[in-house]
Amino acid sequence: MRKQNNGNKVRVIPLGGLNEIGKNMTVFEYKNEIIIVDCGLSFPEDEMLGIDIVIPDFSYLQKNRAKIKALFITHGHEDHIGAIPYFLKKFPEVPVYGTRLTLGMIENKLKEHGIRAMLMDVKHGDVIKKGEFKVEILRMTHSIADSTGLAIHTPEGVIFHTGDFKIDYTPLEGMPIDFQKLAMLGGNGVLLMMADSTNAERRGYTASERTVGETIDTIFSEAQGRIIIATFASNVYRIQRIVDVAVKYGKRVAISGRSMVNVVAVASELGYLKIPKGVLVDINKLRSVKDNEIVIITTGSQGEPMSALTRMANSEHKIVQIKKGDTVIFSSNPIQGNEKTVSNIVNKLFEKGANVINSVVADIHVSGHAYQEELKLIHSIIRPRFFMPVHGEYRHLLAHSHLAESLGMKKENIFMMENGMVLELDRKHASILPNPVSTGNILVDGLGVGDVGNIVLRDRKLLSEGGLIIAVAAISKATGKVASGPEIISRGFVYVRESEDLIESARAAVKARLDRYEAEGVKDWSTMKNGVRDELRDFIYKQTKRSPVILPIFIEV
Repeated sequence: MRKQNNGNKVRVIPLGGLNEIGKNMTVFEYKNEIIIVDCGLSFPEDEMLGIDIVIPDFSYLQKNRAKIKALFITHGHEDHIGAIPYFLKKFPEVPVYGTRLTLGMIENKLKEHGIRAMLMDVKHGDVIKKGEFKVEILRMTHSIADSTGLAIHTPEGVIFHTGDFKIDYTPLEGMPIDFQKLAMLGGNGVLLMMADSTNAERRGYTASERTVGETIDTIFSEAQGRIIIATFASNVYRIQRIVDVAVKYGKRVAISGRSMVNVVAVASELGYLKIPKGVLVDINKLRSVKDNEIVIITTGSQGEPMSALTRMANSEHKIVQIKKGDTVIFSSNPIQGNEKTVSNIVNKLFEKGANVINSVVADIHVSGHAYQEELKLIHSIIRPRFFMPVHGEYRHLLAHSHLAESLGMKKENIFMMENGMVLELDRKHASILPNPVSTGNILVDGLGVGDVGNIVLRDRKLLSEGGLIIAVAAISKATGKVASGPEIISRGFVYVRESEDLIESARAAVKARLDRYEAEGVKDWSTMKNGVRDELRDFIYKQTKRSPVILPIFIEV
């Protein structure tokens, strides 16, 4: 059993976002009250065959559902909001707090799932009281509008959660970080800071979003044909800049990709995107616009298999076919692990005659996450007693902890955590409890949530590597005699028409084993199936040195 709360201490329990990119979710617990920050998803790793998305494990929250007072969302990126529909299916009574654009994007997701929820609109500067917790909404800058940090006031002290952030003194829209509020927070004393670690290994500063705007302007001024630009659908600032430059050069704008269409609609409705009347053109009416007057903003900057840009590159898009003279811009950097996929798309685009521009050849993307000098500034302003690096793989968390040490923080006051570990704090002390809570990955495959586990993934891996052989026989349940068969069916193992001798020999081996069982009077189907499986496995390995999945099927007659 996990150690019980000794007195009035605050607990911080990350359920996701540590030692990984994405799936951000953190529980804050005091006495009999819980608030949650963010509820995101991550995308499957290569070995997670057939999996659509990965979400946090809610089992700890299910055991403590009566304590949950609210879910606070820092911003509208998928790694912070993507699991909310699955959370609300289990906890429909929990109110969700976020800024207008964030809630607009959440509401759009909930409509797709047919879910109604208590969505509570907050503004920068608001203070939301939930029992013993007071949550102050602080303005931060990131690659999406309406991003926030959270100052969580507890009876034991203030916990400052940066959310995802960068320090942009000249953001395209809105105001820069509220340094005055942060300075007041630091001056009054912060018990614990939890800070974004995604770029903790990178020296210097992130460039301003305005840098990208200048590069886009230059490219637009030189392009002769259609301009197709791929970016993250949630990067409203980037979309606004593309629209502004298109208007400057007298071009029309079309939107491609479901998520891009949804975000543009929501952001425009809420006033975060300002597109002059007559600029947008329906993607289905592109033929009415000259090539040199059109800009297509699309999804697919990461080479996602079903994205609009990937379909264009594969000549599978219903409307847009890549042709010579097109300029295709990747306004993003490949996420780690996507490099090969993106490279394949780039090659296909070049083959079709497009001029491809990415961050390798132009400053077409800047990160939304703070580099080392920006992190140093936040540490210097906040001056927390304790520090927990969050949002990153192990190497990012380690680099951030070393950075904190270099600024004078004692090593024993820095907590390198893992998902499920419990950090317990009071006004002067902090420690990691010995027993973590239950956590892990919940795999979503189609409509199935959590029904695919390690055993199923192992079977999928084996099927993908060795294929499948099915041995089918009709057997009398009463006598154990073979009425017909056996027949051998192969899928993903060998091409049957070119391996008739092998298949026939395999069939003979199975028949010999079944004849032996009949002679011995064996009627137990479990014994017979195991025997057929062993016989066929040994035979196939001796003949081919391969190990396909073997499935005996008996039909009762």
